[in-house]
Amino acid sequence: MSFKPLLRRVAEKMAPGRSPSFGEAKILRALEIISEGGIGRASLGKRLGLGEGVVRTMTRHLTGEGLVEVSTRGISTSKKGQRLLDEIHAVIILGTETPPTEDTVGAYNHALLVKGAVHRVRFGVEQRDAALLAGAKGATTMVFREGRAMIPGVDKGPVQSLIVFLVERLRPAEGDAVVIGTGDNALEAETGAYSAALTLV
Repeated sequence: MSFKPLLRRVAEKMAPGRSPSFGEAKILRALEIISEGGIGRASLGKRLGLGEGVVRTMTRHLTGEGLVEVSTRGISTSKKGQRLLDEIHAVIILGTETPPTEDTVGAYNHALLVKGAVHRVRFGVEQRDAALLAGAKGATTMVFREGRAMIPGVDKGPVQSLIVFLVERLRPAEGDAVVIGTGDNALEAETGAYSAALTLV
């Protein structure tokens, strides 16, 4: 995907030495939050769980790439930034908080739908590892194939209540994947989900 190198470039400039999965997930979430309307650095940092210095650096690099604009009204998405988000959201669909089940590993869970990603999923290990590197407790990957929901590498199928919930909320189609990030709080789970989803594009 053409947006991956751009996200990685900004992430590496923002926090050299940090896990790329952490940085790319935070950059993507920042762009989504900014696109909701003008926002100040302090509010953005609070929603991302990042300090003021990191947000200032992130904003500088996003501005340098032409993805956001800064004015007296705060930070807003540029036309280039909105085109990037549109490209991303054609593949990674905005997700939902998910109730805990035996298929997840923590109290807080966040699910994202990744369109047409079934052929990129092996055993879900890459998604789990990306979530762990980003500071989450892990991630569960589910694929929708041959009319069924499956968790790769697991003999039994997912909990039925979880399947029903995800189908109602995310409307997965044949060939789609869902990643569920898990953490000790909602922000960790969300970051884990985004980090896991980015391994599939």
